[in-house]
Amino acid sequence: MRLFHFSDDPAIASFMPRSVMVPSQRAPGMGWLNAPLVWAIEERVDFIYLFPRDCPRVLIWATEQTNDADRTEWLGRYRAAAYVERERLPDLANATIHRYDLPTDSFENLHDAGMWVSRVAVKPLGCDTLLNLPSAFAPRGVDLRVVDSLLPLKPLWETTLHTSGIRLRNAKGWA
Repeated sequence: MRLFHFSDDPAIASFMPRSVMVPSQRAPGMGWLNAPLVWAIEERVDFIYLFPRDCPRVLIWATEQTNDADRTEWLGRYRAAAYVERERLPDLANATIHRYDLPTDSFENLHDAGMWVSRVAVKPLGCDTLLNLPSAFAPRGVDLRVVDSLLPLKPLWETTLHTSGIRLRNAKGWA
């Protein structure tokens, strides 16, 4: 298994634990996830971060609990889908992102959408520069879907698919 951290900074020598910028409501006993941590993502769902940092997006994929109807309706032949607002597409096309390959030894699995955390500093094993981000989805089996608004996707949270929303506070009309 490989773990990655994505950044617009091309020169990170060591990732230091830091608190999240916008604390989230956490389940009882999980408040420590707002404390200083280094965050990483599993390779199988790294497409979640193939976007400029503040770009709002909705991401879906099947889980063991996903029924055939939801899989067929929302994913078709793809293993996952990523939705982005049309007005954000130029930012996506012109962005440069750096994917840091991280050692796995200090990371704890959150058992939540491929997320892992380390409570200690982490030195990256290497860094790849990613350009032309829209072309990075299809090789991963992910359909990049450009929509006028993310708002009509709210019902996805009621399906049997895994649905993640990132930076939705930046989406047009999202409340």
